[in-house]
Amino acid sequence: MGNFTISSKEDVSLKDFSPKYTNDLSKKDIEEEYLNLQKKFIDLQDVFCAAKKYSLLIVLQGMDCSGKDGTVKKVLTGLNPNGFRVESFKEPTSEELGHDYLWRVHKLTPRIGNITIFNRSYYEDVLVTRVHGNIDDKTAFNRFKEITRFEKYLVDNNTIILKFFLNISKDFQKQKLKSRLETPEKHWKFSEADLRERKFWDKYQKCYEDVLSNCSIDEAPWHIVPSDNRWFRDYIVLKTIVNSLEKLNLKFPDIQGNLKELIKEVKEID
Repeated sequence: MGNFTISSKEDVSLKDFSPKYTNDLSKKDIEEEYLNLQKKFIDLQDVFCAAKKYSLLIVLQGMDCSGKDGTVKKVLTGLNPNGFRVESFKEPTSEELGHDYLWRVHKLTPRIGNITIFNRSYYEDVLVTRVHGNIDDKTAFNRFKEITRFEKYLVDNNTIILKFFLNISKDFQKQKLKSRLETPEKHWKFSEADLRERKFWDKYQKCYEDVLSNCSIDEAPWHIVPSDNRWFRDYIVLKTIVNSLEKLNLKFPDIQGNLKELIKEVKEID
């Protein structure tokens, strides 16, 4: 299996990471393991919620059509909805613009025992803002430092952070945009803004390289996930999540009180 995790301060060039990579596996090759991973994730969520020792923040970033929504749908299949939620960050409101850029983010981080997915995240404030000239390079690099301090703070307060960059090729994005226009059932997915943003592809790639190079820290490294093949994308994301939760070695908490007496009391209930 390839190494998708970016080490701290690694100088990243996205040209070195093929979006088509599958480690010579086919969808059929991983079918059984994928089903087992789904079951493990469901079981791990139960003990994660019950133990109430950590929270889990999953960050999904990627170009338009990279499949952030699809990843959420596929990877979280079967989980207890009481234990997780999905948050998306659109254009800031006037109230949010009146605060620092991390203000709206911090209040949506997961509570202990819960899982939260950021479908796009605070990294938009060093990506789209930089691409369109709303912030300059100096401000962006200052924010890199602020973001890593913010993430270290969350980790110090028992939040596990898993960050995934869903890496697609420019040709793959073109095919997806074309499919959205040619398939009536997918028209709702299409936005003219996607076409406008595509013109900035190279600039986005450079900005993502800076993010991956400067914001992959030991406490919360980035994972570059080959995403031209949806099934492989889902497999890598799910496997990474399950492996991270298994390492915690969490256990269900012991019952409070004398078990024998409690059983006796239950038997005597009318």
